[in-house]
Amino acid sequence: MKFADHLSRESIQQFNQLRRSSRNQKEKPKTKKQQEKLSQKDWEDIMGTRRDTYKRVNGAVRRK
Repeated sequence: MKFADHLSRESIQQFNQLRRSSRNQKEKPKTKKQQEKLSQKDWEDIMGTRRDTYKRVNGAVRRK
């Protein structure tokens, strides 16, 4: 059985109204954070490729 089979017509209509309103909210224009352009250096920081690498030498951990 489907989910809609257990609901009354009024509750189905309310549910559909909520779906339509949430769809309209998703279509809002992009915010400043989404429009922000990131440089190559920023992307490397985000991905973690600019971190120090460490190596174990004679039991001590040294930065490479």
